[in-house]
Amino acid sequence: MSVDLTASHVPPGRLGDPARSLGTDPRADPRMLAVLEPFGLGPHAPGAPLHRGSGREQLLGFAAAAEEGFEALFAALAAAWTPVAGVDRETRTVPGDGGHDITLYIHRPQGVEGPLPLIYQVHGGGMVILAGDGPLYAHWRDELAAAGAVVVGVEYRNGGGVRGAHPFPAGLDDCATALTWVHDHLAELGGTHITVTGDSGGANLALALAIKAKREGWVDRIAGVHAQCPYILGGDWDDPPADLHSLRENDAYWLNVALFPLLAEVYDPGSGNAHEPTCWPAKATVDDVRGLPPHVISCAELDPLRDEGVAYHRLLTHAGVPSVGNVVLGVCHVGQIMFREAMRDVYDAAVREVLGFARSLRP
Repeated sequence: MSVDLTASHVPPGRLGDPARSLGTDPRADPRMLAVLEPFGLGPHAPGAPLHRGSGREQLLGFAAAAEEGFEALFAALAAAWTPVAGVDRETRTVPGDGGHDITLYIHRPQGVEGPLPLIYQVHGGGMVILAGDGPLYAHWRDELAAAGAVVVGVEYRNGGGVRGAHPFPAGLDDCATALTWVHDHLAELGGTHITVTGDSGGANLALALAIKAKREGWVDRIAGVHAQCPYILGGDWDDPPADLHSLRENDAYWLNVALFPLLAEVYDPGSGNAHEPTCWPAKATVDDVRGLPPHVISCAELDPLRDEGVAYHRLLTHAGVPSVGNVVLGVCHVGQIMFREAMRDVYDAAVREVLGFARSLRP
């Protein structure tokens, strides 16, 4: 494919050509396309089979089917990845506030003198699907640990999927409860301070954790927040703000925007928390975020969610919160961590970014 570098006046993506797809967009990294095309992910992603009013049982069934498909894709992507050496792994359970157990996946580098920065990892999945023990996230924690951190992944209750239906605020409450346990056991775990990181729905929860912590008076337990490709808009996906161009520019690039309201309805039935920033951080005000710890907001150029992440970064800076925002060129949603072998430079840069940010913070 030839790339016309002189055509900058043409609106990008589907804004300039509604027929354009991830597979035909000249901005797409060809290494990414080589991985996705065997899975049929170059053309437009399928539209929504249901709508918000389809009924809870049907929406939960849709979420379960989506979870099966995404887990299969991530397992296939990770199947050929070289295992990470030099990492010790441990699983613990801690009690949730409702009497249930919360599983924690703890990864430590072998033979490294501590204490080390502790990275608290929240997996993605729109808050309603996926699990922290999947191979993509297990590899991600291994890489961060091998680079020199203690990494703790939290298996929170999803809004839907195979582990049951637990709408907002169940998952956020689990993340907060487990983070408190980690903070109370920081010395035992070999950590100096806690940096929260998450991708997609996990980025939502990472951002929401900081807001919740500020409200409840324990924000000092969080040294910083790193959010990749945050999924934070909520009810506004039905009629998104005009200035969030990426929702139209990159629609159906692996993710179809029409699916977002369905996942949002599973997470927040009836949109009862449509304006609650701990449910949808895009609803946060300057007052909600003022005084939060430093953030990094890492977006992807070819992601429908790109511009809501950029907007959140700008909110933080307007509130005086130290925040670094960046856009990784040429990749789709969560492309920073999806293509470990084919795009090792991009993957390694993501590892360095998270770990370097954690190391830059002071306990």
